[in-house]
Amino acid sequence: MLTRGFLSFTTHQKVALEIDFSGAISGYTELTIVPKIRELKSIHLHCRQCEVTKVTVQSQLADYVHYDPVAHISVANPTDVHIYPEIKRRIYSALSEGDEGELSIGLPAEVTTRLNVAKDQLMDAPTPGASIPVPSGIEAIPVIVRIEYMLQDPADGLEFVVPSELYPYRVPHVYTTPSSPDAARCWVPCIDNLWERCTWDLQFVVPRFLDGRMEGDGPDIGADEGNYPTVVVASGELVSHPYNSSKTIFVFNQPVLTSVQHLAFAAGPFHVLELPSDQQVEQNENDEEASTQPDMHAFCLPGLESKLATTASFYRSAMKFYSTLGSYPFGSHKVVFVDELPTKRFDSATMSIISNDLLFGEDAIEQVFETRHSLAHALACQWVGINIIPKTWSDLWLVNGLGLYISGLFFRQMFGNNEYRFRLKKDMDRIVSLDIGTQPPICQPTHAGPPDPAFLSFVNLKAPVVLYILDRHLGKSGTSHGLSRVIPKIFLSAISDNNNILSTNSFLRTCRKISGVDPRTFAEQWIYSSGCPHFTFSANFNRKKLVVEFMMRQVCPAHEANKHNPPAMALLKPVAFFEGTITVRIHEADGTPYEHVLDIRSAQKHYEVMFNTKYKRVRRNTKRYASRKAAAQAAAAGDQEAAEDIGLLEDVFGSNLWDDETERLKWKVADWTEEDEQRMSGATYEWIRMDADFEWIGDIVFDQPDFMWVSQLQRDKDVVAQLQALHALAKQPSNITSSFLTHTVLIPQYFYRVRMEAAMLLIRCAVPDLDHIGIFHLLKIFTTWCFPPPGRKHEFNQRFIPRPNDFSNIPDYFVRKCIIATLGQWAYSSVWDYSVPRFLIDQLKYNDNTTNKFSDGLYISTIVAALGSSLLSMLGPVRANEQSQLVQRAQAPAEHTLAAALLSEAASEVDRYREMDRLVPSMHNVVSIAALEWSLMLMMGNMISNDGNIFLKYTREGNYTGVRIAAFDGLLLMKWYTSKTLIRYVMAIIANDSSRVIRRHVARGLGESLGILFVIGDIPWVGARQDVLIEDDGTTPLAERKTPQRKELDAMSKSVKQAVGKALSLRECIMPIVLASDTDAQVRMCMLKLCELIYRPSDEVLPTLKITLPPTPLTEVPPPAPSPAPAAIKIKTINRKVSLVSPNPPSPGPSSPFHPKLKLATAKLGDVRSPASAPPSALPDAQLMPPPPVPNHATESPLVKVITIKKKVKQPPKSQSSGMQLADLRICRNVLKKVQGYKRSTIFLQPVDPIVEGLTTYFDIVKNPMDLSTMAAKLEAGAYPDRFAFEADFHLMINNAKLFNPPATSAHGHAIAMDDFFKKQWTKSIQALEAAINTTRTTTSAASVEVPDDMAHAALALEAETSAPGITGLDAVDALTALAEPAPGPAPPRATPKPLKLSLSLSRSSPQNTSRASPPVTNGTPPITLTSSSSSATPTPKVRLSKPSKPTRPMVSIAKPPASKPSTPKPPAPKPPAPKPLPLEEDVLFAELDMIEAEKTQTPSPVKKSKAPSKASQPPVAETIAFDDLLGEPMEKPKKERGEKRKFKEAAPVPIHATAPPPRPATPLAVTLASSSTPALSRKASGTPAPSLKLKVKTRDSTPGPSSSSPSKGMPVDAAKCKSVIRLLKKDAYNSAPFLLPVDAIAQGCPTYYDEIKNPMDFNTLEQNLTQGKYMTMDQFESDMRLIFRNCRQFNPPGIDVYIAADTQEATFDAEWQKVTKKKLSSAERTFVIQTLNTMMGDDSGVYFRVPVDPVALGIPHYFDLVDRRDARDLRTIKQNVQAGKYDSFGGIETDIQQMITNAIKFNGEPSIVVDAARKMGKMWNSALSRKKKEDARQQASGSGSAGGQGHGQGSSEPPMKKLKLM
Repeated sequence: MLTRGFLSFTTHQKVALEIDFSGAISGYTELTIVPKIRELKSIHLHCRQCEVTKVTVQSQLADYVHYDPVAHISVANPTDVHIYPEIKRRIYSALSEGDEGELSIGLPAEVTTRLNVAKDQLMDAPTPGASIPVPSGIEAIPVIVRIEYMLQDPADGLEFVVPSELYPYRVPHVYTTPSSPDAARCWVPCIDNLWERCTWDLQFVVPRFLDGRMEGDGPDIGADEGNYPTVVVASGELVSHPYNSSKTIFVFNQPVLTSVQHLAFAAGPFHVLELPSDQQVEQNENDEEASTQPDMHAFCLPGLESKLATTASFYRSAMKFYSTLGSYPFGSHKVVFVDELPTKRFDSATMSIISNDLLFGEDAIEQVFETRHSLAHALACQWVGINIIPKTWSDLWLVNGLGLYISGLFFRQMFGNNEYRFRLKKDMDRIVSLDIGTQPPICQPTHAGPPDPAFLSFVNLKAPVVLYILDRHLGKSGTSHGLSRVIPKIFLSAISDNNNILSTNSFLRTCRKISGVDPRTFAEQWIYSSGCPHFTFSANFNRKKLVVEFMMRQVCPAHEANKHNPPAMALLKPVAFFEGTITVRIHEADGTPYEHVLDIRSAQKHYEVMFNTKYKRVRRNTKRYASRKAAAQAAAAGDQEAAEDIGLLEDVFGSNLWDDETERLKWKVADWTEEDEQRMSGATYEWIRMDADFEWIGDIVFDQPDFMWVSQLQRDKDVVAQLQALHALAKQPSNITSSFLTHTVLIPQYFYRVRMEAAMLLIRCAVPDLDHIGIFHLLKIFTTWCFPPPGRKHEFNQRFIPRPNDFSNIPDYFVRKCIIATLGQWAYSSVWDYSVPRFLIDQLKYNDNTTNKFSDGLYISTIVAALGSSLLSMLGPVRANEQSQLVQRAQAPAEHTLAAALLSEAASEVDRYREMDRLVPSMHNVVSIAALEWSLMLMMGNMISNDGNIFLKYTREGNYTGVRIAAFDGLLLMKWYTSKTLIRYVMAIIANDSSRVIRRHVARGLGESLGILFVIGDIPWVGARQDVLIEDDGTTPLAERKTPQRKELDAMSKSVKQAVGKALSLRECIMPIVLASDTDAQVRMCMLKLCELIYRPSDEVLPTLKITLPPTPLTEVPPPAPSPAPAAIKIKTINRKVSLVSPNPPSPGPSSPFHPKLKLATAKLGDVRSPASAPPSALPDAQLMPPPPVPNHATESPLVKVITIKKKVKQPPKSQSSGMQLADLRICRNVLKKVQGYKRSTIFLQPVDPIVEGLTTYFDIVKNPMDLSTMAAKLEAGAYPDRFAFEADFHLMINNAKLFNPPATSAHGHAIAMDDFFKKQWTKSIQALEAAINTTRTTTSAASVEVPDDMAHAALALEAETSAPGITGLDAVDALTALAEPAPGPAPPRATPKPLKLSLSLSRSSPQNTSRASPPVTNGTPPITLTSSSSSATPTPKVRLSKPSKPTRPMVSIAKPPASKPSTPKPPAPKPPAPKPLPLEEDVLFAELDMIEAEKTQTPSPVKKSKAPSKASQPPVAETIAFDDLLGEPMEKPKKERGEKRKFKEAAPVPIHATAPPPRPATPLAVTLASSSTPALSRKASGTPAPSLKLKVKTRDSTPGPSSSSPSKGMPVDAAKCKSVIRLLKKDAYNSAPFLLPVDAIAQGCPTYYDEIKNPMDFNTLEQNLTQGKYMTMDQFESDMRLIFRNCRQFNPPGIDVYIAADTQEATFDAEWQKVTKKKLSSAERTFVIQTLNTMMGDDSGVYFRVPVDPVALGIPHYFDLVDRRDARDLRTIKQNVQAGKYDSFGGIETDIQQMITNAIKFNGEPSIVVDAARKMGKMWNSALSRKKKEDARQQASGSGSAGGQGHGQGSSEPPMKKLKLM
């Protein structure tokens, strides 16, 4: 259970804090850490919110990185409410990232750790909850880490309660709070894991007095006078608390291993109450026994001392009871009552923090039950829950269930067995109603994570009940030892053996050992499966056989609901039918109960049970009144049998009631008829009770006559039996039933809960057929607490004046409340003339509590709630067809004057009590809460005017939290989304309210209120609503039965979206709350759910697998040369660090006349090296770069400036030392990372340790062990030559696992799962690699040349370098062709680009112009030379860079060189060096040039000839084209004034002599980039015919990036998006650390940094530039961002961490930048497309293309055999894609339409009607698009004026296309 990545565990931790009660803490923590690996390099800890100021390891300063991913959640567009799916994903990702630790500490070099492991094996992670800190066999030096930190105004973990203007009387205090699952890490750096336990030392420094008074100041006032010193209560034992005049130090020690999640403290001026032990109270002499009981103290805030004494008075008895089960695991126990706790209770080691809401005084009644149950459970959790923890999350049910089970046992001792069984019965009923196919099992071993909080409440409900029936199951068989023997065994083992981790398997094993019963069947049904049985029993007495025949039928609703849903069956595991035994108790004629056990093994069965009593008359207590009088007279006369009958009648619950005939008439008591007595006398048994032992969680339906149920009610003393009888009678309403229910209410011998149940069931008899006898009996019962009214005509037409309250009889008080609540549920009849509401108003008006010692707050609340329900029922039948209009201001008119008078009188009484509660508050202001709920109830019923001010004034801070919650409930039902002011107020409460409880409740209420408003009709339905009554006969499939529900949910969703989604204020307020770093986690999730309810989600781009392929190597094939060739420049197009040197410039010399030859060698992926070449490092320097010849100064041009760029030979990284290709390496790393994160990879992460794991025979069976960590080490060490060796090692690991572990074991199953997972990931990666290779091949085979703007960027760098004196041109072409690595430097300004003229010629070199001797060449082809203009007459390659005097458009020319005859071949040169990989841009460029040459050879075409100059001065034929902008920016043409001509200042020609690698054999081609002002580049015809070839040339952004064109070109800067990208990069704390701040050359040990890096850049500078508005466009920002990574790679050698970090960060930036700058169609363009598509769909020809082709419906099943499914297109699909924003230009739409036409032609053939229709669709689209373009052009011309000649506009969605014709 330890988090992956933690390589150490903590044995001890010390925390020292100084508390500032204004909202801050500061201090330090020291962790004693033991490493788990030999070489511990870093330590990872959890730490949120804290500001770490200093970290030391072994007193040595340590480097650390602190990054909280949860606090840095950002999105591209923080104002878009539709991106909530992305926010959810980022939140989950941040939480997952945080589990690995937010604080990473690097161990200083001075700190060493030794770790010696037995058998020379590294240890695995320690078992969660291990009993000892350091496992045996390990010797390690503990490392002490000290972290100094501070915390200011925390959002989670700590709660500071301070006085304010609205709460001036609050007492300042602070405490730890479970505000979030990771609350512990929010106040102390730690390993926040339930299973990471250690010992603790806690120190707290606090002010001695919070008023600032020091000792000796003022009078000496003790605590009795109200002066409370500051007290700190914390987990552990108080060691000391020294103090001085101003400060107090509290020192606590926790010697028991404890998780940080079970650590807590509270500080404040608490009142301390010591809870003495029983021995201390009795003052006995048994001091030894008294000392064994732990100390117990209770703490509360000043002013609550009396309530504290009353609340905690029982606590010592609870400790004594639990101690009988096992010794208390700690030394003391404390309970602290605080304000503003978000939950009722927070349990921690040795203490519990409890909400003040659970305190009660001596006048409370109901609160006693809730508080004592909660406190008893808190104490029980110290044994199980704190000391004993679950082994896995799936075992949480057992720990929680045991705590609730043993607290229930104490509850039974405290309140009695009847109360315990009554609550148990109610819990079972709730479980049966909930577990109907929607709840999973309480134990799910296959789920590794914590359970869903929504499901956890059901687990806590079902778990103790399951343990109860398990106890009954174990006690009925075997040794009759149930959980009373199992629980002490577990507690003893936890203390003595330190075995404090409990699992379900070990618990069941202990049960089996102690009881002798195998609980496997029980566990499979009730623990590992879901559902509850529903039994139907029927009984029949067979007089012939003297047996009782039972027919049993069992149905499981959970199984029936999901049996047609396989996924739900697999997840929920509902039981088809339950097996077991059920006890049947038959009360036979002689009065003796006989128990029989029915064995259930099928869903339906017939049973026969022997009957024991023969021919004996049944004596019943259910005689008629006349029969009872006759029996009494006979008994008086001496009849023995009659005397027995009378004794039986007197043996029941108060059967002497209504013995007087007058009383029977007053109460309208019904009696049995003679027919009923005859049926009774014919019965052979009194009653039958099913499940007499109360051991089934299920619904049991059993039919027997009503007189038998009455016998069970009156003679069975079990509370559960009485409840079963009451509910069975209520199903048969009659006068008899009402009489017996009333009888039950009046008899005090019944348990008060049974009396309350009978009172509630009397409403079933309040029906017109019975003359509402139930209401009569309820009112008649209540008259016992009222003054007798004066003489009256009708019994209930006068006022009911209640007597003064006297609640000393607690059972009567509960019955009284229950009667009032039941009366409020009755729907009226005119017969009663509104008697019930008048009665309830009288109870309010004449209530007198002056002489009552108990509070009547809850009693008044019950009356107010019943009065509201009663008034609604009064007008309910008349107004049933009216909808609620909650925003109407007009009061609904009352139907009758009496009704209006009653309503007015009721409103005045409720207002009076609300005002009284404001002046004299009731406990928890329950009266005000009831009054607010009453107002809301009548507003929803449209009975009073809607006034939101009633609720608004109670929502403000200063009111009690419960009152504010009720007020917000009312306010949110006032159609809050229709008022802009109300929306902003509610959102301000959610964002800024001081109470976390209020913030959470209001956020949750927003969504819940929409559902309520929809149900009551205030949110109208979308479309017509049809109310149809559907009768189901049971044969309808489940899927069809759920269809109406789904339709209603869909209708609700659409209605809510339409009604609420239009609120603009809501859109503005939601996202700031969601994205705020201090937003509560629950509030954030509620707001996201609200977005999900009312907004349509935006499409999020799915993550894609990106594999960077190595460039295709270029093989040099040097041709022979008769004379020394010019100095060669080897084209090594790899990213490298470039250094400039300046040797003596060479002189021109003779060169070879042979043509160059370029050969593209395709290297196969996975090859180690080419067999024809050796690595560059294996060749001598002379072969890599020939030495320069002696300069010839006589022929040197004075304008020649040569650049020499020496390149360092780049050594391959260590991971590629064996020859693994980069693509293979990245695939292996990617797959390995995914496999390591797979949930079943735990046993494969580390090598097998046979000693630790007890696998002594492992190495006898497995000869070649392998694991994932070893594979990772080998991969990084370069031990794999290719990916296939890596794959073989993985399969070796899997085969080892299968070999050693039998097939039935879990390890074998994990191996199979791992193998399948690896194959899927491996196949995906290989397919992605092959797709990338195919894409590259397709690109290189295209007939078009894409000239990258990177060439212009390189030319700029080249111009700057040529100006340096003394630099040779040895490697100048390398600087030009290595496009992926431009020279570092500041990005050129984008706002006002300065265009440059660029002239570049690649042609044959002349023998007269050489600078250096080249290596001998072969094949008779000379190399390509790159030179400048010179005095030589022979044409030479030209590179001319010149700045014009005024801005102009750069020109690019591509020309063919003149023909030349090949020379005699020379001997071959030595073996050339291994080729360097080309960047992808160059690879494509040269491949396309080769294709052009191939076409020239194959299909020559004549060209026009013109007068040609002499060969000595003949320039190459060229065609000049102009680019808009060298830097990728659209640029305006310079305005030319009248009469002015363009003038250009030409720079001096710069010859650069170079020899490029030879191409593949083909006709040579020269490419010339020249300025249009050069006269030599005029369009002339060559003497040699050449093919005419058109090339499309796309302009590109010069900024290097992963794509061919930058999406940010010309885009205005968006500072928010840019900052979000920076924040995303910063989230990778490890890789972003080197780039956060400017480089400190001195501190970081690189003093020459700024000598080499002239334009430094970092993230902080980027953010400052954004803030200061220095960027005008997005590509300016992009350029500076990439400058950071270029600087890093320029200064640092490859292979080191910072170099890899730059690559990683740039890859992340590339992926995110594409999302940020992605272009889409504008709204106007989308509207145009949709209108056009609608027109096409409406045309008659569009009938074939409106919807996707359905082969089945159209009878063409072979359609997709001819047309690929992926290529299927239709107009509806295209329209949907347009609406979803999947097109970025019209070109994509045009492609899809063309694909649709192609499909029609392919399937239908020509001629065909469908094909004609398809062509018409194409013409309609082209026509519409043409009109659109013309219209846009006219608008642009009219709107721009003279700007029409600017070239391509800014709004173009595609880069401009150039057509060029090669002659």
